[in-house]
Amino acid sequence: MSHSNVSRREFLKRNSLTGLGALLTPSALTNIPALPPETAPKTDIKPGPFSVAAPPALLGGKPVRTAQWPTWPLWKPEQDEKQLLEVIRSGIWSRGNVVSEFEAKWAAALGVKRSLAVVNGTNAIMAALAQLDIRGGDEVLVPPYTFIGTVAPVLATGAMPIFVDVDPETFQIDPAKIEAKITPRTKAIIPVHILGLPANMPKILAIAKKHNLVVIEDACQAHLAEINHQKVGTFGHAGCFSFQNSKNLAIGEGGAIVSNDDAFMDRCFSYHNYGNPYGMVSGVIGAGTLIQGTKLRLTEYQAAIGLAQLKRLDAETTTRNTNAAYLKARIKNIPGIVPYKLYDDVTRAAFHLFPFRYKKEAFKGLSREVFMKALTAEGVPCSKGYATLNNMPYLNDAFQSKNFQKMYPKAMLNFNSYVERNHCPQNDRLCNEEAVWFTQNMLLGSQADMDEIANAIEKIYTHADKLLSQK
Repeated sequence: MSHSNVSRREFLKRNSLTGLGALLTPSALTNIPALPPETAPKTDIKPGPFSVAAPPALLGGKPVRTAQWPTWPLWKPEQDEKQLLEVIRSGIWSRGNVVSEFEAKWAAALGVKRSLAVVNGTNAIMAALAQLDIRGGDEVLVPPYTFIGTVAPVLATGAMPIFVDVDPETFQIDPAKIEAKITPRTKAIIPVHILGLPANMPKILAIAKKHNLVVIEDACQAHLAEINHQKVGTFGHAGCFSFQNSKNLAIGEGGAIVSNDDAFMDRCFSYHNYGNPYGMVSGVIGAGTLIQGTKLRLTEYQAAIGLAQLKRLDAETTTRNTNAAYLKARIKNIPGIVPYKLYDDVTRAAFHLFPFRYKKEAFKGLSREVFMKALTAEGVPCSKGYATLNNMPYLNDAFQSKNFQKMYPKAMLNFNSYVERNHCPQNDRLCNEEAVWFTQNMLLGSQADMDEIANAIEKIYTHADKLLSQK
């Protein structure tokens, strides 16, 4: 494995981006050129000499790793650009045959009947909510450990998000806590397959069926993940995906809604095209508007990029899963490091992020912030992930709007009372104290790369007492 000739000062400068979570692309965390897959180190390469006795890089020692991390997204001009250039030269850039081709191939990859490409995952959820008749005055159950793109569409429809605490071992919504949050206003639940790890869909679906709730899966981070060999996003009434730049299927921006319900998908198509009749092509006017809609159409050139990325998604998913399993085995016995847990019926994960919980007590009380700073100094960029979505000011901003004040009793809009009702202590602990992530591009490396991650954590554990003086 080659190593770059980067000074320690420059290395630390490049890798001082911890704690920015999913708002950063993997390439922003690494800022290092990509390794072509055909020349990337193979999984049988052994790591170089390493000693936990060596001083931490944060205290002036040599970093465990100075080599490159694969950047993201990947692009291979010789094989990826043909269709994209054809689209650009055609002059047909709005929705057309290439978008339809991408939709058909994405549906086939998931084993689902229909797929509709839209501008992003957030609007995919918004469209699904609208066409499943979730409206103002309704309540929608959501997990607090997620990206704002899960919750913003709920507020946009005028519905009230109700937060259900998480299972800290899996980072997923805890099914055991769902029924306590159901009221006569509850109309839907949005389970999120966060980090690319599947939620407990069998239990969630059983609860939803019992209470007649709509289920919209947020699979924006879980491309090709499976439960009992069925792809996530295909269990509920609708599944929503994101193709944003950091996602495992990256287009830059984009999203999709999938379902086996033709009538629902016809309505979604109309909704994403101004409410015009299903099948109406871009640019046609005077056909008549059937339903309230908006404009969410994907472009032809985005679809061409998506088709190129889709060709290698399965192989990349396998690589990430293999490396994630190996890394988990390497670090699970380090005191204070508690890797993710998958539910027993998960037959395939789709690691968008590799999560673990950090227990500072085992590291002599070393704070998570200093742990991450030390890990980054060793050449292993990381993030603390999400903040607590269930108590942020954006909620009160919505509650104070005229629309919400017309749709809900005053008592329901009291922000302090809302925060108390939606307190999620397990989520608080994850967000504020324990969660640490590695981005998915790091899992596209070699087994030797995973060893270097583990070695860096072991090194910090060994010298935790010496790092206590750091801020």
